[in-house]
Amino acid sequence: MDNSRCWGIFREATHSPGRESDDTEILRLTGKHLEAKGYQVTLKTADEVSETDDRPRFIFLMCERLDVLARLRNLELSGVPQVNSPRAVENTYRERMIAAFAEANVPFIQSHLVSTHERIDAGALPVWVKRADVHNTQEGDVTFAPTAAAVADALRGLADRGIPRAVLQPHVEGDLIKFYGIGAGGGPHREPPWFRWFYHKDQRVAGYPMDPRRLARLVRRAASALWLEVYGGDAIATASGDLVLLDVNAWPSFALYRDEASANIAAHLALRFAGGRR
Repeated sequence: MDNSRCWGIFREATHSPGRESDDTEILRLTGKHLEAKGYQVTLKTADEVSETDDRPRFIFLMCERLDVLARLRNLELSGVPQVNSPRAVENTYRERMIAAFAEANVPFIQSHLVSTHERIDAGALPVWVKRADVHNTQEGDVTFAPTAAAVADALRGLADRGIPRAVLQPHVEGDLIKFYGIGAGGGPHREPPWFRWFYHKDQRVAGYPMDPRRLARLVRRAASALWLEVYGGDAIATASGDLVLLDVNAWPSFALYRDEASANIAAHLALRFAGGRR
């Protein structure tokens, strides 16, 4: 087996609503940077992943479907290192993420796991109703519910699609922040080796107090709890100066930092594939 052969696995189009081209481009550019480092890169769709093909030496992946992750997990168990690992990607499924954060004592937004088939008391309103597994594949996966009737409608919509569980999270007022990170190791300030953040564009930023270093440390703790090495997500900076972690996901599009991020991801992969960590 050629020690430089690696696969890059694209995210499923159904898991990239509105981000298909961005997700494709970050993986493609990462592959180009790896080729410049001497790796032989083959890019595949999730449906093209096969355990019977001549297996590569390494895999880097953005796919999220459980059936594909199971195939990749078997390859991992046979000795093929992967970033992010299939286990890490599975850990970003909301139900698993909530449990992992609780186990690792990572501060996270209050989250109430419910059945989509039962009448529930949503408590204080408004809330967000989110499917309990993958993040956002289509309209109805994440719904803002200002009333009890809206909560019931959102749960019914998920149940009608065969989604058995949902997560209810309170609406938190503040400045919405998006972040990207690469690497699990911490520097002198316990931050990710590469980290960027920015305010979400579709909002009026209030300018609430926000300590970027504190955010970076929180994100690194969260990524480590999920075993993620390439990650992104969302947080809220509140008027009181608190940071509320809303979500963490595996290998986002890095759209605002694509060139910089792809080079850094490739450097991280090359180090990992050589047996090191960053």
